[in-house]
Amino acid sequence: MPPRLRRGGATRPVPARWRIVGWILLTTAITLVAVGFTVRSLLIADVARDANTAIDQEISEFEAFAAQGVDPTSARPFTSAERLLAVYLSRQIPASDEVLLGLVDTQVIAVDRSGGDNGPYDLIADTALLAELRTGTANSGVTPTEAGEMRWARVPVGAPDDGDAFLLVAVFTEDALAEADHTIRVLAAVALGGLLLTALFGWFVAAQILMPIRQVREVADSIQETDLLRRVPVEGRDDISQLAITFNSMLDRLAQAHETQRRFVDDAGHELRTPITVIRGHLETADDDPSSRAKTMRLVDSELDRMSRIVSDLLTLAKSERPDFVRPAEADLAELMIDVEAQASQLGDRQWQLVEIAERTVLLDAQRITQAMLQLTTNAVQHTSVGSRIRLGSRFAGTGPDKTLTFWVGDDGPGIEPDDIERIFARFDRGGGPSHTTTGAGLGLSIVSAIARGHHGSAHAESALGQGATFYIVIPTPEGPHEQ
Repeated sequence: MPPRLRRGGATRPVPARWRIVGWILLTTAITLVAVGFTVRSLLIADVARDANTAIDQEISEFEAFAAQGVDPTSARPFTSAERLLAVYLSRQIPASDEVLLGLVDTQVIAVDRSGGDNGPYDLIADTALLAELRTGTANSGVTPTEAGEMRWARVPVGAPDDGDAFLLVAVFTEDALAEADHTIRVLAAVALGGLLLTALFGWFVAAQILMPIRQVREVADSIQETDLLRRVPVEGRDDISQLAITFNSMLDRLAQAHETQRRFVDDAGHELRTPITVIRGHLETADDDPSSRAKTMRLVDSELDRMSRIVSDLLTLAKSERPDFVRPAEADLAELMIDVEAQASQLGDRQWQLVEIAERTVLLDAQRITQAMLQLTTNAVQHTSVGSRIRLGSRFAGTGPDKTLTFWVGDDGPGIEPDDIERIFARFDRGGGPSHTTTGAGLGLSIVSAIARGHHGSAHAESALGQGATFYIVIPTPEGPHEQ
């Protein structure tokens, strides 16, 4: 079966459905041919064995007759080979494929077949072959004739004053071989019908097997840049179903990546539009006055810093949806909190208090946790005045599988509106109401929430107006190799 088809000068692979059916037919055909040759060999061997058995049986009967028989006319043992052969052959009825002859010198004694029937072959008329059988040295053999293969054996008959005398037993196997060939032809016809039936069933079975692959192709063809929602139906638990599951997982990742890209572009366009507009407006209205130009450059520089922060935060949020956003490693919690407090103290003139420290070695991404804590402390600095108290710490809570690790930052600022507590962790949501006293892109707390989710945890806040706010990062306890 050729591996490829040529159409219009181009080489195209043979469809998988045809390949499956072709290989099924090829293996089935090879098996059937092997079975056919084996059966034919067995049938031919049976024909030869049956012929030899018939010859042996006839010789055994003759030897028994010669040893125990008596001449019916004298009631005495036979005194001549001619008489012995004549009496024995007169009592035989050979099978349709047998020839029995008595050979005494040049005389031939044959069985009297009714109606002038000479049997499967008129051996008496074939004088050359008969002479060869009479004078040859071999007592058995296989000889080809016009009537087909002849298996034969001769038995010497000895008696006083007798010359060369033999009983010749010949069996012609042509009819038996023809019957064997007929059986093979019937088997071949049945095998051909079986191949056609196999091809039919193979065609439909291949269609069922390849249906999930066809569905994968159809889904792949239908997917567009703006439509990644279609999925391949999954049925069963075989390899094809696993392929569909893998393909759907790939589509999920593509959809997630596309959504991340779309959100990044939308967010960047939304947030960068204002500073770009401000910069363009001031540059277009700038004059040659040095003081005015210096003021314009300070404003432009401030807006560029703001744009840089927005882009950096958006990139962080985009990376948060990647599987390698958080890279856990062994970290000492005490050292981590001391480093966070040292860096946070540089953010503003506040009363920094490291209230509690969880002491243990755990598995977490120390850089991301530090980034989240500094974001929370920056948020606390923005909502408090000089000299205000900002507290931070870490602690374990719960027992067993419910044990968690909590990082927290508290301040004495104006607090958060009750309606804002849930939504301030969303992108570009800076809260509202009288407690909203700062400006910004509204991405800081979104980054904190993303880092918490990256550690399979969550972030939340507790607050009351006029009494400050406390922000928490709660993650499942990532056990380290040992306790401190």
